[in-house]
Amino acid sequence: MLALAGAVLVLLYAQGADKRALEGQQPQTVYVSEKVVPAGTTLKDAERSGLITRTQVASKAKPAGALAGITSDNSSFVARADLPPGQVVLSAAFGSERLGQKAIGVKSGMVAVSVSLEDPNRVGAFVTAGSTITIYDTYELKKLGTDEATAQYNDLSVKGTSVLLTKVSVIGIGTTSLSAPVATEQAEKDKGAAPTTSTPVQSYLVTVELTPADSVKLVHAIQHGANPQNNPAKHIYFALEGPDTTVPPNLSTDDFGYHGIVK
Repeated sequence: MLALAGAVLVLLYAQGADKRALEGQQPQTVYVSEKVVPAGTTLKDAERSGLITRTQVASKAKPAGALAGITSDNSSFVARADLPPGQVVLSAAFGSERLGQKAIGVKSGMVAVSVSLEDPNRVGAFVTAGSTITIYDTYELKKLGTDEATAQYNDLSVKGTSVLLTKVSVIGIGTTSLSAPVATEQAEKDKGAAPTTSTPVQSYLVTVELTPADSVKLVHAIQHGANPQNNPAKHIYFALEGPDTTVPPNLSTDDFGYHGIVK
């Protein structure tokens, strides 16, 4: 009897395992981002324009919280931040904020800072929300003092570049058109040239998440290169970090070191 009971239990367990295995293979609906979904895009528009597409995966491969359907209840929800392509869309990525508010999620104890950059400064289009980056700052080196040697050094306008921050998380990408530098009419007359007109410069607002202490460093770096035309911060560069990459925080160079000149 004991042997028979044991055989029955084994059979029932095997049947249950087969059932669980079959359930794990059952197709489940998910949505995948085909292109970048800009912050503020409604679910309905994202699907209609092909930014996200519906597909099916095995139930055991479906991520927790994955968007399962678009209904009248959530079709007007908007993307809280830019969604990069090639990802399973999570329900939490869309919220009920009205279009134009473009909310982004910032972790507790952190702050969000935006930097205006052109394509080369942000590794083309490869820096996206979710990327981990290193930030570099280029600046003019100055020596303190009133002696002739110090004055000569400062007259050279020596530039230096160093690592400002590492392991920085990008939480949003946006686009904006900024006015190009415009010479004043009087300045153009002084040069004997006709006044010029401005042309829009495509710029990208990259929003990063930082500790309060690191946010001060980045804001100072942005401000020391500020100009009246509010052009992109050409002195700041973002570098996309690869897996397991560690950038030494004390890396730096200058015009002398770069060209192999002994100071």
